[in-house]
Amino acid sequence: MSWNKNRDRLHEAAFSSVKAISKNKELTSSTGLSQRPPVDKNIIIPSAPRSSKDINKWRGESDYQAFWHLYHKKTQEVSLTLPARMIFNELEISRVELLGSDKYIGAKKNISEYLNQRSLNMHDKKSLNFLSYGANLWLKSLAKFNLNDESLNIIQIFKEKYKLDKSSESIGDSLIQNIKDQEKFKKLSLKFLEKLNLFKDVSEEDEEIDPADSPGSTNDIENEDIEAESELSDSDENDFKDFQGEFDDDLKESLDAIDDTSIQEEIEAATYPNNQFSNDIKKNYSIYTTNFDEIIDAKDLVTSDESIRLRNQLDNLIKPHLATIGKLANRLQRLLLAKQNTSWNYNLEEGILDNARLHRVIANPGYPLSFKEETENNFKDTVVSLLIDNSGSMRGRSISLAAICADIIGSTLERCQVKTEILGFTTKHWKGGDSKKLWVIKGNQSNPGRLNDIRHIIYKSADNSWRRSRKYFGAMLREGLLKENVDGEALAWSHERLIKRPEERKILIVISDGAPVDDSTLSANREDFLDNHLREIISKIENDSPVDLQAIGIGHDVTKYYKNALTINRAEELGEVLLEELTKLFND
Repeated sequence: MSWNKNRDRLHEAAFSSVKAISKNKELTSSTGLSQRPPVDKNIIIPSAPRSSKDINKWRGESDYQAFWHLYHKKTQEVSLTLPARMIFNELEISRVELLGSDKYIGAKKNISEYLNQRSLNMHDKKSLNFLSYGANLWLKSLAKFNLNDESLNIIQIFKEKYKLDKSSESIGDSLIQNIKDQEKFKKLSLKFLEKLNLFKDVSEEDEEIDPADSPGSTNDIENEDIEAESELSDSDENDFKDFQGEFDDDLKESLDAIDDTSIQEEIEAATYPNNQFSNDIKKNYSIYTTNFDEIIDAKDLVTSDESIRLRNQLDNLIKPHLATIGKLANRLQRLLLAKQNTSWNYNLEEGILDNARLHRVIANPGYPLSFKEETENNFKDTVVSLLIDNSGSMRGRSISLAAICADIIGSTLERCQVKTEILGFTTKHWKGGDSKKLWVIKGNQSNPGRLNDIRHIIYKSADNSWRRSRKYFGAMLREGLLKENVDGEALAWSHERLIKRPEERKILIVISDGAPVDDSTLSANREDFLDNHLREIISKIENDSPVDLQAIGIGHDVTKYYKNALTINRAEELGEVLLEELTKLFND
């Protein structure tokens, strides 16, 4: 049984388990990091782990969502400040987790391991995510959950921040005693918040929000592409039983065979550039919050079956151009290999002994020995990064062309042993998202800066193999992925990744269809806010960076932004145009 099939079985079993536990047949699922609290009628489950030792904490993330849908009932909203709301939500999450752990054998261990793993990823002690998470762990500690040192440390910081005393623990005990009564638990939670002085307006201006710990940093793919199953089948029930019990022998054997070192591949921390390029333009550009931004691997945007379907769709788009692609690949490969191949100087007085000319010495002992020397290879070690606009305006023919471009350039350079990475950028929502909601809650301040939740996508990292990554390229054709585009930040992010690379030559190719557009940002700031930022980033890279910047406009002229730019209107133009431009880049 192949590993992919085993992973699919695990994911399907997790989804079936959530539906069975929650008794909700209308739930839909997607792949990514879960939200806290979960979204109505939707669960988000990460990709199945690559090692059996990570199964319990992976199951814990789906278990808590199942318990939320089972035990949490909608109640009348209470007007709370953002810090109070986040702690209130974590207390309610903790309540359903405690209820579920009492009823389902093994769930307590799963949730404990999930919480402990999440604690290891929490670093910013001043962030609201860190402090609110402490409320969940604090209640778990009173319920005698098995928590690691990191979790206990978060609890201690939470208690010191809000000056919790014995009377607070008394409220905690009351919360645990009333976990089965949501209304009583809610009233006690509000009493607890009042004790923490969180009903008063709390200023958060000095608090930095950690994007990696954000409750909104999820794979929030639109539900329009996800079909809800109409009823829970017998096979769902069986999957649930298997999932709660032991794995079958084939599955267990496959899990044990997986190398633990391959569990996490190439997803870097969700940090944004903080070097001279960003520092020089901070006075002209601001970000309201990075709390809800994310950097996500393409494989977490689609299920296994969906990745196969979309890859086949991309292959069908490429088929008419295979002859052109083959010619491009061969010509470019000959060019690059010619630059990489070394040559020799012969008949030298010193160097490496030339064995091919030893016969002359044997025939004539007085003939001098001949030496040779390898000439220095002037071809620079190179890395190429493709940054692809995944905005809504690219939908249809444009994104198809961009995907074909990525496949052609990436596969050709891979054959030439040139490291290549493929990146994408969009936003998680149309017209704002959690960032805009936060802005509204805090009073709609003027000129807030970028006001949407951005999503940066890694289709292929430079160190990942082409064979392993190419099957996820079709993800950019996924309906519902393409939304809005903040080009300046995406360009700075991809540039920062390149700068960290060890290669001597660095090339950044941007594939886009025009100007940056984000309605929520442009409606709350100057209308040239994003446009000016993009121009400043481009200017800094073109004038002050060792990175070679090239742009490809898909159906639009992008020369008003980039010095080195070309336009492609038809797929038939791809071969010659790309060959010409890549040849120029490698000949410089």
